[in-house]
Parts: sequence; C-alpha cells; structure tokens
Amino acid sequence: MSQTPPSTGALRVSGLAQNAATPFTIVPDQRTLEAMAETLDLTGLRKVRFEGQVAAHGARDWLLTAQLGATVTQPCAVTLVPVTTRIDVPVRRLFLRDYEEVDTPEAEMPEDDEVERLGVWIDPEAVLIEALSLAVPDFPRADGAELGQIVLTEPGVAPLTDEAARPFAGLADLKSKLEGDKND
Repeated sequence: MSQTPPSTGALRVSGLAQNAATPFTIVPDQRTLEAMAETLDLTGLRKVRFEGQVAAHGARDWLLTAQLGATVTQPCAVTLVPVTTRIDVPVRRLFLRDYEEVDTPEAEMPEDDEVERLGVWIDPEAVLIEALSLAVPDFPRADGAELGQIVLTEPGVAPLTDEAARPFAGLADLKSKLEGDKND
C-alpha cells in the first residue's frame, strides 16, 4: 500500500473520521489551471472551484459529494472561434471496499458510473479532473454557427441530398394535403 499521497489534497482513508464528514475545497492556482487546460485540450480554464465533503457511507464505504464550478474556453466545432462555457455540476462518487470490476471486454457499462474501488487514498483532485472532463462540451458551438451541407458526386451524376434520401417525405406531404381537402 502506497504511503505517498497521489496529490497534495488526497485524503488517507484510515485518517477519516467515521462519525463526521471531512470537508475539502480545491481552488487551483494559475499554473495548475494551465496544466489542467492542456490535459483536457482546452483553450482556457478559469474560476475553477471544487467544494464538498467525504463522509462515511455504512461501515466500510465512503461517499464524496461536491459541487464543481468552472469556466472553460474551447474552439467552436464549426468555426473554431473561441466558445466560453460555464460549468456548474454536482459531483458524487461512492468508494466501495468490496467493489468488483468486470474484466470481460464486451461487458456493458455499469448503470452506476459514480461507484469506484476504495483504496488507501481518496483523491478529490483526481475526481475534480475526471468530473471536469466529463462536463466539458464535446462539440461546442458559437452562437449562429451551423454545419453546412456538402454534396459531392461525380460529374454528370445527380447528387444524393438529404431530401432525395427521404423519398416518402413527399408522399406524406401529399397525403396530409389530401386529408386536408377531404375535411374542407
């Protein structure tokens, strides 16, 4: 078992009080923010605050509950202009002593993705980075940015558009018009 904490804010499980919650607050300095932004492939990261507590959950397990706040800047997925997003999300992790991991590669994801194996340390900083990476928008879009339509084809061949790919859409319109005529 490792005697060295994984980060400066890591909590040794054996040192946690069983009858009272252990509060924590993480507000990373500028150098840490820059490293986190690089790790998460963000253009900018500011106003990060991760505040919560770790409390006993039953006789042998621990529950981390927290609130994550951050402002992230990343390029628009369409235009590449900077997009700023404010993230404010609750975070919950249940650390179980008797956690069993499924080893089969084709196994489905467990329904409860907030459950983790309990080790010697509970690291709120690691939970912060994981929660932030999950909360960052996958494809941010600037206001008014839209994906256009690209239609490629060989010369002399009619291009296949979205409308042409839905041949029954015209029939549905015709049917609704006919039904409207009957009701008049």
